[in-house]
Amino acid sequence: MSHNILITGSSGYLGGTLLARWKSANLPPYNTLYALVRTEDQAQKIKQYGAQPLICNISDHEQVTRAVIDRKITVIYFLIDAYWDTHQKVLIKALGEVKKQTGEKVHFLHTAGAKHFSQHAGIYFDEPLLDTDPKLYDIQKTAVSPHGFFSQAARTNVTVIDTAEQCGVRSYIFAPCIVYGEGEGFGNRTSIQDVAIVKAAKKARQVYKVDIDNPTWPVCHIVDTTTLYLQILRQILLGNDIGHNRNGFFLAASGSVPWNDIYNAIAKSLAKRGIVDDEKVEQADGPALAKMADALKVTPSAVPVQLGGKCTFTAVHGHQIGWKPQYPPEHILEAADEEVEVILRSLEVDDSKATIR
Repeated sequence: MSHNILITGSSGYLGGTLLARWKSANLPPYNTLYALVRTEDQAQKIKQYGAQPLICNISDHEQVTRAVIDRKITVIYFLIDAYWDTHQKVLIKALGEVKKQTGEKVHFLHTAGAKHFSQHAGIYFDEPLLDTDPKLYDIQKTAVSPHGFFSQAARTNVTVIDTAEQCGVRSYIFAPCIVYGEGEGFGNRTSIQDVAIVKAAKKARQVYKVDIDNPTWPVCHIVDTTTLYLQILRQILLGNDIGHNRNGFFLAASGSVPWNDIYNAIAKSLAKRGIVDDEKVEQADGPALAKMADALKVTPSAVPVQLGGKCTFTAVHGHQIGWKPQYPPEHILEAADEEVEVILRSLEVDDSKATIR
């Protein structure tokens, strides 16, 4: 069949870069690419990527349901809310209705985050936790986050899968990690977690580490993250079953890097610009956490969730479907100075970036 595709989050870091790389991806044939937008200005900007703008208020569930069904959309890439499950269920049910009307396979990709598979979500693994582990759904379903404010995240992934199973939809849980590199879209061009490090350090005049040991976290360049999005879509358009629902987890990561190495690289770059007083990385105490929390607009207890912690989630699934990242994990350290420059420029324009993923 010839798919109609809907992308949300086109003005964001991930969604914007995905669309910017769309034409060069040489995807198999499909019918129409739609991009959900909020304004006429965004609608005009989206056309440069070969996408048809779909101006729609995603909070108007009746409107968005009608839009999906009327256009017979069969593939939705959801890139706008990794935390709540409010809109995903509506879109999945709409896809289910398209399937009933057409008899065609329908697909829903939900963008989650590596945090959902980390100690912050109540998932504790010393050994690698593979994104192909057949127990991942059950691990997510039974995990209890030590942070009340974060407890919804893993449940959202489970809800997506459960709703997809009920509606006959093939779902995929796509997990970005620490994504770095300048975005290529028309909107936001910077990431999340490394931005939090810079924002906190700028406020405190010092880079602080928040863990007493030296845990690692998966990392991935924005180009490689985008390439996995496109490789999943390529396989869908080819009609291949790459694993879905309870077997449809995909981590976009080239490998893992110790947090302390990331802190050190960023501290060195900030120090040479005079943003921090020196390039030493200190252990965060109560007063430091208070300053960092003020910068991130969270409580002090939430600061470690934003820029630290242990995550052994490991990418295997993408490699199985032909994805090959071009940047090794250590590249994030080599690119730190350029990354800091991009972040500082973006913060001059808008310092209100969220850091939940």
